Amino acid sequence: MCKRCPWVDLSKPDYIGYHDTEWGVPVHDDKVMFEFIVLESAQAGLSWYTILKRREGYRAAFADFDVQQVAQFDELKVEQLVNDTRIIRNRAKINAAIGNARVFLAIQKEFGSFSNYLWGFVNNTPIVNTIRTADDYMATSPESDAISKDLKKRGFKFFGSTICYAHMQACGLVNDHSEDCFRNTQV
Repeated sequence: MCKRCPWVDLSKPDYIGYHDTEWGVPVHDDKVMFEFIVLESAQAGLSWYTILKRREGYRAAFADFDVQQVAQFDELKVEQLVNDTRIIRNRAKINAAIGNARVFLAIQKEFGSFSNYLWGFVNNTPIVNTIRTADDYMATSPESDAISKDLKKRGFKFFGSTICYAHMQACGLVNDHSEDCFRNTQV
């Protein structure tokens, strides 16, 4: 049996699948980055598993995470989303996803891609942390503080340093797989 990070709930096959195939893998695709921005922002105050279970609902509700389409969502669409039981029906988080899509597009235009912008904060190289126990996990970092602060200045919502750090972990800007996790050296 493979050793995994201590946060993985081994009773949940979808959680194991997420850990084993996605978490910590470096992402340079803007569409995937936008997907994780929507999902991580929706997570604020909730568990990641709560969002992971609704991922397909989010995919359907948010135009398969097409940032161009999401940036065009209007009040009628917001009302539809507030009533969509497949997602977290929080109006502020829904409006944040739409507003963040607009800022995301502006960043793409300025930097050539959102990936270029984000990876620039870590000198285009994943940060590798030494994780031996669950207590070694950080909730924020100087880099997540800087990214969150810059994104907030640009107009991002629901993307504080803790959410930003989770995004960095998910998209592989940080490798926080524990030392004894079989994925540690693979990503």
